[in-house]
Amino acid sequence: MSETSLSETDDRLHQATGVFVDHRELLFGVVYNVLGSVADTEDVLQETWLSWTARGGGDPLDGVDNPRAYLVRVAVNHALRRRAAITRRQETYVGPWLPEPLVTSDEGADDPALRTESVSLALLVVLESLTPLERAVFVLNEVFGYPHTEIADILDRTPAAVRQLARRARAHVHARRPLYQAHPRVRREATERFVRAALGGDIAALMEILAPDVTVWSDGGGNRKPSGLRPVQGRDKVVRLLTGHVTRHSVGELDLRFRRVNGDEAAVLFQGDEPFAVMVMDLTPEGDRISGVYIVSNPDKLTHVARGEEEEEEEA
Repeated sequence: MSETSLSETDDRLHQATGVFVDHRELLFGVVYNVLGSVADTEDVLQETWLSWTARGGGDPLDGVDNPRAYLVRVAVNHALRRRAAITRRQETYVGPWLPEPLVTSDEGADDPALRTESVSLALLVVLESLTPLERAVFVLNEVFGYPHTEIADILDRTPAAVRQLARRARAHVHARRPLYQAHPRVRREATERFVRAALGGDIAALMEILAPDVTVWSDGGGNRKPSGLRPVQGRDKVVRLLTGHVTRHSVGELDLRFRRVNGDEAAVLFQGDEPFAVMVMDLTPEGDRISGVYIVSNPDKLTHVARGEEEEEEEA
């Protein structure tokens, strides 16, 4: 191959790299919402990049009229294959499995990852009950606004089949998704009251802030950091769980930070420089009590959570 041909190939590959970078934010959002895992999403994006650069004999753009559509199709299908592996991991997982949280500071709310903020952690939990195809259709249609005809091309299904998948997914999600989205200030205040009461072992304060039918989902990663083996429902049981945890563990060295987790105000606890737990709340429609608590303390799901020295810090 001549130097001119090599130069042209390098130019085209450089151009194709720029196209991929331009669409990486979109690809991350779609894949993360299909998988619920930051680490697996990054792996899928790497696989998509390799597939992209390997096509066309070194010229990925050759014969591609719509790079955005092509990249989304490749990424979604890689994600569906990865989804099967995640499901197998979940089958042997000890205790409740929660999605890997996306955590940023308020100053980082424009982080590309948080362009997916319309999908809260609670909604991601609901999406776990869909089939992989239903979930992909729901994410593409409801979150990213793809029409059924484009989704049919992405998934290699007929538009009629996609519409049926969309109807099933929508009905399932709407029957189970949280009905109330609290104002950020209200959520922040309730979160702070709950965390301080929990860490302080304040039974009276916990009884006041928790709804009678509150449920706690605690994902500690099985044997890595043991926690509840199943969700705990009911205010009395939840209070016993939380106060028992305080009596068994030292919490004096924990630092409390408030961050956005999947777009919602939430609490992140650090032990030294290491993330200890992420806590996300669901509130009652009145906004005065907590109806659900999601606690992720599995170290493997917190590897991307940075302490950040510029954030507001509160000693727990």
